[in-house]
Amino acid sequence: MAKGEVPAEIRRFILTTIPSVPYLEAVLLLRAEPDHAWDASLLARRLYVGERTAAELLALLTAAGVASAQAGVAGVRYAPAPEVASLFDQVALAYATDLVAITDLIHSRIDKRAQQFADAFRFRKE
Repeated sequence: MAKGEVPAEIRRFILTTIPSVPYLEAVLLLRAEPDHAWDASLLARRLYVGERTAAELLALLTAAGVASAQAGVAGVRYAPAPEVASLFDQVALAYATDLVAITDLIHSRIDKRAQQFADAFRFRKE
């Protein structure tokens, strides 16, 4: 992958699946240690975010099927479906290759949503 070029399939996956850079960072941490059970406290320390934010990220990852809780184990583990895991592998490679392009793509999604929200309050002449 050339700098600044994100393959279409990965671009689409990022735009439809990854709501924020901290979310992606959380996925990448869980992915890097799939046998480790992650709780909010540990994730918060590793991502340099508050525990509340880390707990919200873990809840989002669990709800999205990226992570799952296991009986008798505190925390969650990386456990996406194989086809999703493959896409996250490609995102991880793209992120390692061109962090700026991937973060810009995620931020463009956030910026677009913010603009849409602001536009909803714009007065229009009828």
